[in-house]
Amino acid sequence: MDMNRLLEGFFGAGNAAPQDDGATPGGANNPLAGLGASDLARGLGLGGIPGGLGGVAAGGVIGLLLGNRKARKVAGKAVTYGGLAAVAALAYRAWQNSRGEAPVANPHTPPALPPADSGFDPATLRDGEGSDFRLTLLKAMIAAASADGHIDAAERAMLQQQIEASALAADEKAFLFDQMTRPSDPVAVARLATDDKQAAEIYLASSLAIDPDTPEEQRYLERLGDALRLDTPLRTELDRQAAAARQA
Repeated sequence: MDMNRLLEGFFGAGNAAPQDDGATPGGANNPLAGLGASDLARGLGLGGIPGGLGGVAAGGVIGLLLGNRKARKVAGKAVTYGGLAAVAALAYRAWQNSRGEAPVANPHTPPALPPADSGFDPATLRDGEGSDFRLTLLKAMIAAASADGHIDAAERAMLQQQIEASALAADEKAFLFDQMTRPSDPVAVARLATDDKQAAEIYLASSLAIDPDTPEEQRYLERLGDALRLDTPLRTELDRQAAAARQA
């Protein structure tokens, strides 16, 4: 499995590598501003960025999962702009704030990418099953995006057809197909975390992949947070960072 290609197909080729001008779409008020292309490449685990993923890459698998509802488009921008680099940066800041380590009062201040040895760089981590932690975050996002059951059989078939037509390799397609056919089980997702830091990233990735404006989504996040055993200060900060990212 080519992790670079999978990640780019998941988030979308157009958003995986913004111009290295020190800012992401949205300007200075975006909480993800300041993450340039080189930073995003490190956070996503991307070296050279391959092209040619076809229709899936144009909007990314996450965009297809989120659907066309306006609320979902707004929520999805938070991760689509920054990918896993955004998840890592915002989760790291939430952790620092909750522990009183260099707290940032204004959630709209651009976050810094976490140091490689901080326990927040997905490209260097393994989950509780020994798998690449970046796959775990994709699993968490897919489960969250499907939590309210808005994807019916016809939409799922169309989504799978578009993925099948992409240039992703067979094992990469199989991974996505497998995750999309699984029930949204927050307890199973939570079991993949090895520590509180991984738990924070899983929770934030899940929250950024949706806009929890339905009872089903709210219950999903509540159950996920409970299963991850997040302490109250950290959970509050993670919710705060996710909300600010959605509003940017």
